[in-house]
Amino acid sequence: MERRVDATENLSKIRAAIAAAEREAGREKGSVELVAVSKTKPVEDIRPVIAAGQRIFGENRVQEAQSKWPLLKAETPDLQLHLIGPLQSNKTADAVALFDVIETVDREKIAREIAREIKKQGRSPELFIQINTGSEPQKAGIDPEQADDFIDLCRSELELDISGLMCIPPVDENPGPHFALLAKIAGRAGLKQLSMGMSDDFEIGIAMGATRVRVGSAIFGARNYP
Repeated sequence: MERRVDATENLSKIRAAIAAAEREAGREKGSVELVAVSKTKPVEDIRPVIAAGQRIFGENRVQEAQSKWPLLKAETPDLQLHLIGPLQSNKTADAVALFDVIETVDREKIAREIAREIKKQGRSPELFIQINTGSEPQKAGIDPEQADDFIDLCRSELELDISGLMCIPPVDENPGPHFALLAKIAGRAGLKQLSMGMSDDFEIGIAMGATRVRVGSAIFGARNYP
């Protein structure tokens, strides 16, 4: 019989592992935020994790988030919701309205749409630029060689308040060089926030300066894909 996933027990283990990685890296305790990635998980699976004190969550799709998070936010108003998946231009208005953080600003069209919606709605989610550190054609994110110019465009012309950078390294490569590249680009731009590291590599991310790690399956178990 398959063992039922205990997300609250897993959450405790991940928190302990993050704290150990902070110590190992000589980082200040609590310097790394945990984003619990709840994509594909129903409300009833998320509520126990909220009850255990987790307040920061990540979702990949705007439409899925709309079906869950207005209710959960009404129940627990101090929740912070992050968009960590690609943003389609026709979902920008909904994303700006619902999410507290958008980690996947990855091209000029989306940046312009976000700037327009921020002015229209008077709501300013925290923004991260996604860098495609592996230059993978199938993956979202700005190419590293274009990153400096894109960051400047977002800040100067579009007047967007960019907090940091995010990346998803290629699955079949050592994530270390990708995290190092992200940190280097952020350093050039004077950006302090780095969202890097997931269930399999968050400890490496922390060792290389991550301020935010995105952990899903190690907390909630395998995804509930149809």
